[in-house]
Amino acid sequence: MSESSSSPTRCEYTYAFLLIRLWLGLRALFAGLEKFEKGGSYSFTAYYENMGRMAAGITGASFLPLWATKLFAMSIGYLLIVVGVTLLLGIKTRLTLLAHGLLYVALSFGLMLVQEGEGVAWLGMHVALVIGGLLLVQHNRLALVRD
Repeated sequence: MSESSSSPTRCEYTYAFLLIRLWLGLRALFAGLEKFEKGGSYSFTAYYENMGRMAAGITGASFLPLWATKLFAMSIGYLLIVVGVTLLLGIKTRLTLLAHGLLYVALSFGLMLVQEGEGVAWLGMHVALVIGGLLLVQHNRLALVRD
């Protein structure tokens, strides 16, 4: 077997990156949208109610003040939607992946404070996928706006 046939081609790296980018983009988009849902319908009222409960829950179970958890909670849904859409479209993908990873690290921090091990592990898998995306971002040939 020749050396060139045993290593992945540029095309395979491009497809691998595209799959990670699409999965992470869809996951972030739907994670953001689900925060607007209550009782099967979506609204801004539901969003602020859901996020207010989340902020109060984290504050009640940790040392973080309510103003800090509210600030984060009230922005997280919007940030996830923006990150999801920009990843799906391939807009400034390297920067978007970094923002995506930092967002999941911040979410993990909150869950670590309230000792929610399963959620932390779940988010850890997302961070690992973001790392994989960052390692493959040089193969981002299918982008709308390149870095």
